[in-house]
Amino acid sequence: MLQEIMTNPGRIIFKETDRPVIRENEVLVKMMRIGICGSDIHVYHGTHPYTGYPVTQGHEVSGIIEEVGEAVNGHRVYPDGTPAPDLQPGQYVTIEPQVFCGECYPCRHGKYNLCEHLKVMGFQTTGAGSEYFAVDASKIDVLPEGMTLDEGAMIEPLAVTVHAAKRFPEISGAKVLILGAGPIGILLLQSVKALGASFVMMTDVSDYRLELARSLGADVVVNTRDHDFAAAFSEAFGPDKADVIYDCAGNNTTMEQAIQNARKGSTLILVAVFGSRADVDLAKLNDSELDLNTSMMYRHEDYADAIRLVSEGKIRLKPLMSRHFAFRDFLKAYEYIDANREKTMKVIVDVQD
Repeated sequence: MLQEIMTNPGRIIFKETDRPVIRENEVLVKMMRIGICGSDIHVYHGTHPYTGYPVTQGHEVSGIIEEVGEAVNGHRVYPDGTPAPDLQPGQYVTIEPQVFCGECYPCRHGKYNLCEHLKVMGFQTTGAGSEYFAVDASKIDVLPEGMTLDEGAMIEPLAVTVHAAKRFPEISGAKVLILGAGPIGILLLQSVKALGASFVMMTDVSDYRLELARSLGADVVVNTRDHDFAAAFSEAFGPDKADVIYDCAGNNTTMEQAIQNARKGSTLILVAVFGSRADVDLAKLNDSELDLNTSMMYRHEDYADAIRLVSEGKIRLKPLMSRHFAFRDFLKAYEYIDANREKTMKVIVDVQD
């Protein structure tokens, strides 16, 4: 079978290797789709702080079950320990890419997304960028009938935003500000709306992305390159301001906008990953008694909710799909993203037709 390997930043090779022989608790998946995310791009540029080389990528994925280990059915559980349905060849699936120890304090208390020894497929351990991939059965989620393989490859980033949305427990009926209208910001927009948010304002410096956000449910969009943020924020929310602010841009400018304009006693949630050490006004944060929270990946219940919300038609993924590339053109996919940053949302690699 064919396997993708990034040997160094900006260099991808393919090698022929043996098809995996699965263990009794594993599933062999015929890989079909791989989505490329911002973290993958950091790996491509050599700026990801926790990824070494060589590495086989692929963590936003979908595929078709080829083979099921003899000890899987009747014994399968999800990562959170709850019983899982049996698996059969031919089912469309996605994969939860977290590899956790199960023994540290966060794992023992159900927060395995915060495992002290967390690894993620495609970064600290081998990803699914191969024609066939063997994986522990606990990490398999079956896609419901009618869900496409393209949609299945976007469940992982959607689970990120479903988890982030739920980090504010009072999201139903809430008035929300989202800073940053990239793929995660727009998926978060749809997530908070699907979970009952009553009003969402989004900011960005790209008219293209903001118009896409508007088409997918944003009540107000503001290009902060052309408009004063504080004035636009005040006009949109009035004197009571926003109930919660999500930062999906991850830079000093957006975090400063959030801290300086937030309602006293309200909540800020950092979803984006800062590329460097932050320089923020902690005195103002303290003076306003703001809750600065963060959001890290997801757990199984977030995957389940993401799949449910898509299958119920409450979240639309197709408008975010920018372009497909063949498996052998993996490098061209990155080059395309670099050349079309503003208008590229989600690029998908077709591992097999």
